[in-house]
Amino acid sequence: MTSARSRIALVTCRPQPGVPLDPDLPWLHRELLAAGAEAHAVCWDDPAIDWASYDLAVIRSTWDYTLHTEAYTAWADRCGALTRLANPAPVVRWNTDKRYLGDLAAAGVPVVPTRYLAPGDGEAPWPPEDPGTGGGHEYVIKPTAGAGARHAARYRAGDPEAAGAARRHLAQLHVRGVTAMVQPYMRGIDTTGERALLFFGGSLLHAIRKGAVLTPGTAHDAVKTAHPDARPWEPTRAELAAAERALAAVPDAPELLYARVDLVDGDDGRPCVMELELVEPNLFLHLHPGSVSTVVDGILKAAANGTG
Repeated sequence: MTSARSRIALVTCRPQPGVPLDPDLPWLHRELLAAGAEAHAVCWDDPAIDWASYDLAVIRSTWDYTLHTEAYTAWADRCGALTRLANPAPVVRWNTDKRYLGDLAAAGVPVVPTRYLAPGDGEAPWPPEDPGTGGGHEYVIKPTAGAGARHAARYRAGDPEAAGAARRHLAQLHVRGVTAMVQPYMRGIDTTGERALLFFGGSLLHAIRKGAVLTPGTAHDAVKTAHPDARPWEPTRAELAAAERALAAVPDAPELLYARVDLVDGDDGRPCVMELELVEPNLFLHLHPGSVSTVVDGILKAAANGTG
């Protein structure tokens, strides 16, 4: 494949407290250079970057975007108007707000039951009823724009201390103008973990399994380990079917360069979608080194053909 004229931006964020570094970025950058491309790792909010000078901008590890959501989506619109952006700006705008889970549910995709509490919605029932199966349960509160379990926490219903902490958590989100989402804690995570299926160029790339991120009693503003005990995973047919169904429900059926579908088991043992990551998913290349060549080839093809 001829790639000498491909000029590619690998979009990341500035090093900062509480935001992890991307372990795969230097590796991916090096392999693109070795393939003959002109590749640069650049920060999305760097005003000196001439986005129009690139054939393709690939969002990789803009993991601070939830701290600056409006600025970030505005940047995606600007960048997408100047060059090819993967994934496209409309996808970025849709996927940065987890109310997209409602769109997936409306399309018949199995998702974790979710309800939303926006600032000004009035007094919500408290403690929140289980939006899933009812009965004694744990629940999770997190912002609709979030990554790495930032500002997310797990609470037990019927515990007065937990109820007080949950109310304060919700109030802090609302003071910041943030809509909160409430979900039942999916108990399967503690036994079968969470699975992430990665797609690149429309095909399954690989999958990983990780343990529970939210532990009881951990404050919402504590720094969490986003992918504890991550390891390679061979997805089941049911997991693959659920992931493909979610991707087929993305509005306007865009051609996605990359996608990650995070799945957990419901109480019935069937996989359901926890998150659909189309903006800046960790690709876990360090766990699947054999996938690097596929990712590099896909990026080069997108740069040459204008897909993404």
